[in-house]
Amino acid sequence: MNKYIVLLRGINVSGKNKIPMADLRQLLNDLKFHNVQTYIQSGNIILESDKSKLEICQKIKGGIATKFGYDVPVIARTIPEWKKAIASYPFLKDNSKIIAFVFLNKKASVLKIEVKGINNDNYHIEKDMVYIYCPSGFGKTKLTNNLFEKKLNVIATTRNYNTTLKLLELAEK
Repeated sequence: MNKYIVLLRGINVSGKNKIPMADLRQLLNDLKFHNVQTYIQSGNIILESDKSKLEICQKIKGGIATKFGYDVPVIARTIPEWKKAIASYPFLKDNSKIIAFVFLNKKASVLKIEVKGINNDNYHIEKDMVYIYCPSGFGKTKLTNNLFEKKLNVIATTRNYNTTLKLLELAEK
């Protein structure tokens, strides 16, 4: 049985795609995942399964569509992959409020994209991750999930530095 960190894209954001975490945990238990935990209301899941990442994502996506009626993208990582993502962050880790990790559903086919007007914000694409550093703040940056999805032809979901570290901490307990 392997432990996974699973991310849902776009639930409980601005009143859209509302899924109470207790209901989500129940669904995941009904889908036969083990030791299910959720963290905050934005679709962060830790679970154990003997299934592959692809099977986990498909099963959760289908379960959410059936139970809640939402088409929600799902991305899964193993604990070693999660640790590698954190260790590979290429920018200064001087201010956790301006650091984020963009998790992609597949490897990006390019390493650079054209983004105008990002000022001092910066990004680095590496395989199925995009690392972002936003001194202008996340509310103002053009480095968004939608941008990366459009330019890289992927599904993307972002977690800030503190959430990324907390999910690892919870997964390692």
